[in-house]
Amino acid sequence: MRNQNTPIAMEGLPFVAGFSGGALLFYLFSENLHSQLLLALSVFALLLAGFSLYFFRNPHRRIPAVDGAVVSPADGVIIYLGDAVEEHLGVQMTKISIFMSVFSVHINRAPVSGRIIDNFYVQGKFLDVRDERATFENERNGLVVETLKGVIIVVVQVAGLIARRIVCYPIVGEMIVQGERYGLIRFGSRLDVYVPKGSDIQVKLGQKTIAGETVLGKLQ
Repeated sequence: MRNQNTPIAMEGLPFVAGFSGGALLFYLFSENLHSQLLLALSVFALLLAGFSLYFFRNPHRRIPAVDGAVVSPADGVIIYLGDAVEEHLGVQMTKISIFMSVFSVHINRAPVSGRIIDNFYVQGKFLDVRDERATFENERNGLVVETLKGVIIVVVQVAGLIARRIVCYPIVGEMIVQGERYGLIRFGSRLDVYVPKGSDIQVKLGQKTIAGETVLGKLQ
């Protein structure tokens, strides 16, 4: 899959190149035309290029060697923790929702190792993802993963008010490895993780998470 060993996500390169190119052009024209406005636009475009580098950063993470662990798929803050019906499977599960701001790392990581048994996409709205209705009404893409021990979990990327692009690499039948990069959402969004009821939850509401490192819980 993409972005396993790149300093920034490949999806960010067009933004970095576009804003950098625009900054250079504005600067050249500002020099020729002696225009302060064009110079200001050059600086603004350069700032956008810098922000793009920051937004699409792809840091290394140390995956914990914890048997049965479900690691966080995203950097962010836990905004929901409790029972919920996972609508795709129609099963009562424990849901852990993580809110990613525009300042979070937006590369998403596999919460467990296992086989992709389903990959579903649902068109929808673009509500603020801190609104619990976003889980069921917003545009989203979900993976159903069967772990090596036969446990089923679901991880759903949810687009938000600003986020309008969900990227998900795995296809049905592929194996994923815990902690590897599997997709991203831009810009600001939410990840819903569904684990079987009775799992040993290791986090609490309002806690910050680090993708690939924070243990959300342990499967029974």
